Amino acid sequence: MTVAAALLVTAGLTGLLAPRQLLRLVARGADPLVPLLAWLASTVSVVTTAALAMTLLLLPDHGSHVLAGAHECWSSLEHGMAPSVEAVGGAVGLALVVGLLVRLAVVSVRGARRRARRRRDHLAVLRVTARREPGSPPTLWLDHDEPLAFSLAGTPGVVVATEGLHRRLTREQVEAVLAHERAHLNGRHHLLVAASDALSTVLPFLPLFRRAPGVVRELVELAADAAAVRTCGVETVRAALLGVSGSGTPGSALAMGRDSVQVRLDLLARPRRRPDSARSLLAYGAACTTAMVVPSVTAFVGLLALIVVACP
Repeated sequence: MTVAAALLVTAGLTGLLAPRQLLRLVARGADPLVPLLAWLASTVSVVTTAALAMTLLLLPDHGSHVLAGAHECWSSLEHGMAPSVEAVGGAVGLALVVGLLVRLAVVSVRGARRRARRRRDHLAVLRVTARREPGSPPTLWLDHDEPLAFSLAGTPGVVVATEGLHRRLTREQVEAVLAHERAHLNGRHHLLVAASDALSTVLPFLPLFRRAPGVVRELVELAADAAAVRTCGVETVRAALLGVSGSGTPGSALAMGRDSVQVRLDLLARPRRRPDSARSLLAYGAACTTAMVVPSVTAFVGLLALIVVACP
């Protein structure tokens, strides 16, 4: 019971405290992929840690073999209640976790079908009114004065832009806008946003899941900005962001000028060092590893501390 309780507590604390720490990384101007990957890894870690805790309650020794070399008093700490009660609690908890995962799958499938239907409707109209520019991904140009661009996921995904970009922005700024939208499609950002929406619907009781839609949208926009900066430069991307509009874009699309514009402008205004590929890969790996390992390590460190205090 003690091992399972420790895992559940640390999973809950991770879901409660992780958002604040990850948002601090964003405020400090870290590579947006670092907090984004850490957020996703934390989500996986919380779910798997909770499932592991419920599974341990169903095992005959409740996971005590993990600390088999601890003090003899471990046997007195091992069970907080009758084994039959623990087994029932574990079965109920595991059923709850499985039920939540099934609901998550149902919500995700329904959301995917709804987005696919909306995409088909949008593309049916766009194919009639837009000029298609081949490429990977292709770009659909609308004859409209408002400088607007957004991306629609699919197979293949498409970038939709208006002629107003050419009329209001420079050629370099137009290329920055298109690079931003291509980064959304190449990075599968629409899928990440959809996953965060589903998690928020199914698991709204922890801040890590409840705040995911807004935070993930901000992070994918920052990641797309960073991709555009690498090819077009900071000043060009910032000028493009100031000149592009976000009004009138479909809700299922990701648009450069719609989400967290002021936050992105502030971050683009800060001087930053050009990212190094090796250092970036190391940061990505460290972020994922830390987010996945911290809950379990914290749980077992807490248990060892309990044994030291309770069994002098």
